[in-house]
Amino acid sequence: MTSPTEASTMPVAGDKAPKFKVAAHPEGEVSLEDFHGKKNVILAFYPKDNTPGCTKEMCAFSEDYSKFESADTVVFGVSSDNLESHDKFSKQFGLKQKLLADTKGEVGKLYGTIGEGKTNSSRVLFIIDKQGVIQDVIQGMPENSKLLETLAKLK
Repeated sequence: MTSPTEASTMPVAGDKAPKFKVAAHPEGEVSLEDFHGKKNVILAFYPKDNTPGCTKEMCAFSEDYSKFESADTVVFGVSSDNLESHDKFSKQFGLKQKLLADTKGEVGKLYGTIGEGKTNSSRVLFIIDKQGVIQDVIQGMPENSKLLETLAKLK
């Protein structure tokens, strides 16, 4: 797993979430602005498709997908992998959430999850409310129950 370096600046709770637009699997593009005023957003940055920790994390999101929907929240997995890799990964494990293809690392750099000279994101999760404000930043792999508790407070 890659770790952010001192050169990257990671936003913190209370900051406006950096805006982005990036290709998504299974289709189209995703922009943070698409959800402004409509849905909370979880951006779950992870290092690489089809690796043990990343598979565990993305499968857990998929298993609880309806709970996140009920919490008025959309979940995105974000890595530097391309759409073809995301397609294989998603199909192999039956993932329900969209996977964002940050192939140039631009979104990861905006969020401080890709350090200088690195190409893969570290495992960091951002909870962003409907107004586009970061409510929580969690390094590592949090339990979905804790995420859902945080989201319940945003309603």
